[in-house]
Amino acid sequence: MKKHETAVLLFARLSHVPFTNNRAERDLRMSKVKQKVSGCFRTRKHAEAYCRISRYLQTMANQGYNPLVAIQ
Repeated sequence: MKKHETAVLLFARLSHVPFTNNRAERDLRMSKVKQKVSGCFRTRKHAEAYCRISRYLQTMANQGYNPLVAIQ
C-alpha cells in the first residue's frame, strides 16, 4: 500500500478522479435494478430498445451532458 499510496489517494486530492475505476459495474447497475423490479422484458425487441436508449443516456452523462438535453 505504501508503494502505491499516491495513486490510491489521488481521488482525495483531485475532484475529477472517481473513487473507483469500476465504471462498467456502475453502468450495469440500473439494468439489473430494472430486471429485479420487472422480472424481464416481454420481447427481445423491447430489451434491445431499452439497452440502446440506456447506453446513449449513460454515455451522455459520462461526458458531462444533461440527459434531458441529450434526448432533445
